[in-house]
Amino acid sequence: MKLSTQPYKGTRDFYPDDKRVQKWMFDKWRAVCESFGYEEYDGPILEPLDLFTAKTSEEIVNEQTYSFTDRGDRKVVMRPEMTPTVSRMVAARRQELAYPLRLYSIPNCFRYERPQRGRLREFWQLNADIFGVEGIDADVEIIMLADAVMKAFGASEDQYEIRVNSRELMNKRVKAAGLKFGKELVDVTRLIDKMDKMEQSKFAEALTEYIEDVDALLGFFEKDGATEDYEDLEETLKRAGVTNVRFVPSVARGFDYYTDIVFEVFDTNPDNNRSMFGGGRYDGLVSEFGVEPVPTVGFGMGDATLLNFLESNDLLLKQETETDIYIATIGDVAEAAQQVAQKLRAKGKNVAVDLSGRKLDKQIKTAQKKGIAQVLFVGEKELETREFKVKNLETGKEEPYLLDS
Repeated sequence: MKLSTQPYKGTRDFYPDDKRVQKWMFDKWRAVCESFGYEEYDGPILEPLDLFTAKTSEEIVNEQTYSFTDRGDRKVVMRPEMTPTVSRMVAARRQELAYPLRLYSIPNCFRYERPQRGRLREFWQLNADIFGVEGIDADVEIIMLADAVMKAFGASEDQYEIRVNSRELMNKRVKAAGLKFGKELVDVTRLIDKMDKMEQSKFAEALTEYIEDVDALLGFFEKDGATEDYEDLEETLKRAGVTNVRFVPSVARGFDYYTDIVFEVFDTNPDNNRSMFGGGRYDGLVSEFGVEPVPTVGFGMGDATLLNFLESNDLLLKQETETDIYIATIGDVAEAAQQVAQKLRAKGKNVAVDLSGRKLDKQIKTAQKKGIAQVLFVGEKELETREFKVKNLETGKEEPYLLDS
């Protein structure tokens, strides 16, 4: 049987050009997070399944996890997100950590879902969380951080919008509209989270299963602008330079662990008009591990949705090769050429040696294909005189290159 050359459905191969883009994205993520004082951490890809059944949405646990029973008869999951893991880690050393605790990570995660634009089965995600701050100052900072990440990639404020809501306020509105007996608040929240993906009439019809006064709840969703309780958050953000923030009562976020402020960042480009990422406050998750609760706010930004945004808004910059010099060999001088390369590497240059023994024009074409700007020629004559020539493939100009013996 002939094996397929395609990757597993919903995953990606990263050839060097793809990997350079990923490295560029990750470097910016790290730089912005560390500029706010966040420290990098990581955790295991494999976690006990019950870590996620406790608070993550049922849809993810029951339908989207890669889970299995290991040889020790333990139920294990490949992490679909990072929040339960970081909460477990904080709970494990709750008394030892210094608060406010600012943490970030760039894990790869796995979800068994139907692959589509921006949604893959394997993806990487920037996670940033601040632990130990009860007031809105932490909510403000985490939204400022998310905004700073967008701006670091060259995004202007008209290219995305930050939509903010409160799960606490939403829960009050749902209860006020009459939650039917035997119905769970969390089920209504999950339905609201899908509101933008449904026709208005179908959404209203679905609400009737849970809510007594559907019109009252729909009227709440139609309001534009923050209530008095949350105007302070919006105004504080605007004073901090985050001016494209808007209070939207229907923003819900699908995870069960959110307790108050939630937000989503939307791409405003008509070609990619969608929610890209989001986060919010989840004060109760750390206490699930039997310790005192720790107030927490965080967000997660996926690499696939960010890549779509950068492409849609012409912000994806071409990444150059890491190799500075390509050594083209003339004759049987491969061993000596490696010695020349070592001297150049000692000077801080990234150097590749052509070991093919092909004609010079083919070696130059290889360097061009790799996007390497400079080719250094090494032959018997050059090795004897220690006088080399380097060709700039962008300008076509050749210049002498003196190398210390």
